Amino acid sequence: MNPVPMVGRADELREIVGQWRRAVSGDLSGIGVVVLTGRPGVGKSRLVATAVEAFDPRPATVLTGTARLHSPAPYDWLAAVLSGRDTRTLPVPADGLAWLAQDPQAPIERYAPDALLRLAVRTVRALVGEGPAVLIVEDLHALDPASLSLIAELAAAPGIPALLIVTSQPAEAAVARHLVARTLARLSGAPNAVRQHLGPLGPEGVAEILAAAHPGLPDAERLGLAVWRRTGGNPYLLSELLATTAGRGLAALAAEPAGPEADEVELTARELQVLECLVAGMSNKQVAKSLDISIRTVAVHVSNLLRKTGSSSRTEAALWAVKRP
Repeated sequence: MNPVPMVGRADELREIVGQWRRAVSGDLSGIGVVVLTGRPGVGKSRLVATAVEAFDPRPATVLTGTARLHSPAPYDWLAAVLSGRDTRTLPVPADGLAWLAQDPQAPIERYAPDALLRLAVRTVRALVGEGPAVLIVEDLHALDPASLSLIAELAAAPGIPALLIVTSQPAEAAVARHLVARTLARLSGAPNAVRQHLGPLGPEGVAEILAAAHPGLPDAERLGLAVWRRTGGNPYLLSELLATTAGRGLAALAAEPAGPEADEVELTARELQVLECLVAGMSNKQVAKSLDISIRTVAVHVSNLLRKTGSSSRTEAALWAVKRP
C-alpha cells in the first residue's frame, strides 16, 4: 500500500532526474552514477522506480539486476540481467558468456578473473548499445565480489551512454563489509556521482501520508506524531501499519501493541537476523533463502519472535524492532 508516492523525497527525486538529463545531454565526461543508501524499508527501490518513470527522454534500455537470495555466485548482477535474454548476437565468446550467465552447462575450464571482468564489461557495452540506458543495481551490499568489481569498473568505464543507479544498505549490513565499503567509496568518488542517503520520514511526512490515506482526518499532525513514534518513520512499516489497521478506526494506528520493552527481551543471533528480514518485508520463503535455512525453521523463529515480543503479527514484530536501541 503506497498512499502517497515519494513523500519526503522530492529533493532526491529531482536530483536523480537531473542527473539523467545531464547524462543524456552529454554534460558528463563519463557514465553518470547515482548511489542510494539506507536501511531496509526506507524506500530506495520505490525512489528508483519513480525516478525512472519520470526520465525524459525515456531510456532506450533498462538493465536491472540484484544478488541471488541464496548462495551468491560470481557475476550475480550480470547473470540476472542476462536471464531470459537472447544473447546469441552479443560479441562475446559463448563459453565466456556461459560463465557470466551462470549457465550450469558452462565449460569446466574458465577464464582468468581479469579476462572474465573484461568480457563482463564488453557484454554490458553491447547490451547498452547507443543508449541512452539505465543500469540499476539493487542491494549492492548483498552482491558477490565479482559483481562488485564489475560495478566499480562500469562506473569508471569511458564511453558508455548510461546512468548507473545503485541501491545499498550501509556497508556494516553486508557480509563482505570491507569490499562493499570500498565499492561504495569508489562509486561515490566518481567524477559524475550523486550520493544520497535515505533516512526515515519525519513526523510531517508521516502526517502527510495519513492525511492522504484518510481524507478529512482531524488533527493529522497529532496522529502523525504518534504514528511516527510507533513506526520510526519507516515508509515500509507505515504502509504495512495502514494495511493491517484498515477498517479498525484511527485509534488502531497509534495504539502501541502490548509487549515487553526492547531491553527486556533476549533474542538469539538467528532471531535477530530473522527480525531484520521481517523489517525488510521478506516472506518466509525469502527469509529461508537469504539465511540458508529451511522454511520450517523460519516459521519456528517467527513464532518465537512473536511470543518474545508480545506481537500478534509480523508487522507488529517489525514495529517493535524499530524501537530497539
